[in-house]
Amino acid sequence: MAEAQPTAGASNVIEVENLRTEFHLRSSTVRAIDGVSFSVKAGECVGVVGESGCGKSTLGLSIIRLLPKIGHITSGSIRLNGRDLSALNEHEMQRVRGNNIGMIFQDPMTALDPTMNIGKQIAESVRIHRRVSRTGAMDRALEVLKLVGMPRPAERLHYYPHQLSGGLRQRVVIAIALACDPDLLIADEPTTALDVAIQAQILDLLEELRQKLHMAVILITHDLGVIAARTDRVLVMYAGQIVEAATTLDLFARLRHPYTEALLQSIPRIDQRRDEKLIHIPGAPPDLGRELTACRFSPRCRYATDICRSDEPLLASDVDSPSPSVTEGRNDNTAVRTAMSGDAHVVACFHPVGVRGSAPSARPRGEGTSQMAPQGEPADIPVPTTEPAFAAALPGNGMGEVLVSSAETPTAPVLVLDHLIKEYPASSGFFGGRGLTVKAVSDVTFSIVRGQTFGLVGESGCGKTTIAKLVVALERPTSGSVTFDGVDLAKLRGSELRQRRRSFQMMFQDPYASLDPRMRVGSIIGEPLAIQKIGTSSQQRELVQELVAEVGLPYNAVERYPHEFSGGQRQRIGLARALALNPELIVADEPVSALDVSIQAQILNLMRSLQDRHKMTYIVISHALAVVRYLSDDIGVMYLGKLVEVGPADGVYGHTVHPYTRGLIDTIPDPDPTVRRGRRAAIQGELPSGVDPPSGCRFRTRCPFARDVCAEVEPPLRAFGPRHFAACHFPLQKPLPGDPPAYTA
Repeated sequence: MAEAQPTAGASNVIEVENLRTEFHLRSSTVRAIDGVSFSVKAGECVGVVGESGCGKSTLGLSIIRLLPKIGHITSGSIRLNGRDLSALNEHEMQRVRGNNIGMIFQDPMTALDPTMNIGKQIAESVRIHRRVSRTGAMDRALEVLKLVGMPRPAERLHYYPHQLSGGLRQRVVIAIALACDPDLLIADEPTTALDVAIQAQILDLLEELRQKLHMAVILITHDLGVIAARTDRVLVMYAGQIVEAATTLDLFARLRHPYTEALLQSIPRIDQRRDEKLIHIPGAPPDLGRELTACRFSPRCRYATDICRSDEPLLASDVDSPSPSVTEGRNDNTAVRTAMSGDAHVVACFHPVGVRGSAPSARPRGEGTSQMAPQGEPADIPVPTTEPAFAAALPGNGMGEVLVSSAETPTAPVLVLDHLIKEYPASSGFFGGRGLTVKAVSDVTFSIVRGQTFGLVGESGCGKTTIAKLVVALERPTSGSVTFDGVDLAKLRGSELRQRRRSFQMMFQDPYASLDPRMRVGSIIGEPLAIQKIGTSSQQRELVQELVAEVGLPYNAVERYPHEFSGGQRQRIGLARALALNPELIVADEPVSALDVSIQAQILNLMRSLQDRHKMTYIVISHALAVVRYLSDDIGVMYLGKLVEVGPADGVYGHTVHPYTRGLIDTIPDPDPTVRRGRRAAIQGELPSGVDPPSGCRFRTRCPFARDVCAEVEPPLRAFGPRHFAACHFPLQKPLPGDPPAYTA
């Protein structure tokens, strides 16, 4: 797909000048947006990037005038096609929202009304703004569903939000935003809640719609990889201000602000060395309720000097010289706004990175790391002519020689999943019918060596979280076994199971939802100790304080409530709670997906250091493949309940065998605008139903190499290297010569 570019000489659709937005609290006034200026042309995509709390979402809400009651635009202007939105009353703004400006929110489930079918929700906006009949509005709803690539749109027009997957729900939200052909589309973290394959499809869709409809787009995200591949220009925000702005290619080629550099270095890359700690930004953004007179990033900046701590730098378009100080005056923003609306590179910093020997701009890529081998057409492998039996263990002993982790010398595994099957009844609800089952996990076998990490990857709905629940005995398998330290967990009941549960704990995806908001942090962390009756009350309090210190929380955290902490701190609380019983195994289900890149790096570093200190075993479940690559010794790739590839991390990523694994790797956003820019998502289509999975190879309906045999014969897992197995008739690598299928009758 060709890279989208704004039309030469196109006029500005949106112009924001010297915008200031404040939240009036009882104790203070928070200046969330402080003097922001920028513009977006028709057909142009401008990315806004920064950590959580830096003002990105507030900027979008200010433009569309959807601030909460305590939020107020105190100065500046917002002009849409020359019309000042900041001067409109609420009734006039209602005619603009959904008509001239569309907005895509982060969580599609909370953005949709669960009591209305999606057709009515799309048609509602059309009827309000276009004053057409019900039939005409529904016709338009069907038209935009087709526009956003909804499969079977006429049928799904009558679906309710809960009947759709996350990716399809996001397409509905996009359809609502586009129903009235807006001039400006604001996309606020549109893919954060989605796995990488669906994320790539949604981003492709937004890019196609931008070109087709010639819209101005503001893309808000914390992911620099998304910014690199999908935007024309970038605004980097910190503490309510723009600290750097440039064209996307120019920014990544010669970034100037230390904050931009730190954001880029915080991202775990696919070629990240596991023996290196991830770089993270120390500290936290400043309190915007205080008067700030110095560089706002200086307390966290490694280049800060005395002038940074006393004066505030201005945006300057001359990137080859230090920024002027605020003491030189901030009385005319026109030059800066003009520079930011064009191709100029502006930065607010006294010590720009890479200028006059300040510092190297970014770490070298690939230095001291293994590079992924190029992948292309599948290897020419003979197709099996007889249908194999699919036992869940390798030939050998009674239970089979299970796939072990990547230790130099294989040792006895601490956890063994053998012939694991989990099915759920689907005799009611929207699946319909009686006697149907959802095949969540279908004949999965793997094991983990003590002290190592097994990464489990795949799209949402592939069975990863079901396996996590089976491992920690929150669910019982339909058949097969989960053996922990030689004990089959499915056979345990009552006190035996409760006692065994001390050995394994879970980290959840949403740290806030997993913490009781009515309990203080000390009680939350100490609750497992109280339930298991470990130690006296004073001993429990002492251990809780030690855990708080170990995960890097302040000593007074035990007296506070979860809502008083940031997302990263709440995940530290969850980790401390998981450590309370000194478990042997921690199952981390999407532990960093809800966090921005810098906090993500802190949590990943903490997990690695705690593993080394306590010799714990991890199962890490994530759709962020670079995260799994950094943490894991072995990796298993799941698709629709099946394990399609498993082996050492270096083998799975460096010598990929299965087309699905290659597709997942190719969808990883790369923070380099010259890499994969304009390429379409590697995995197309939607995940089939777990009630009626495809015959033969379950991936065949989305595989570019599928042939007739793929529909007739289920591929066995075959060996492609030491402890590296994959199930594919047409793999991207040749199997070991003379090696029989790993899974035999």
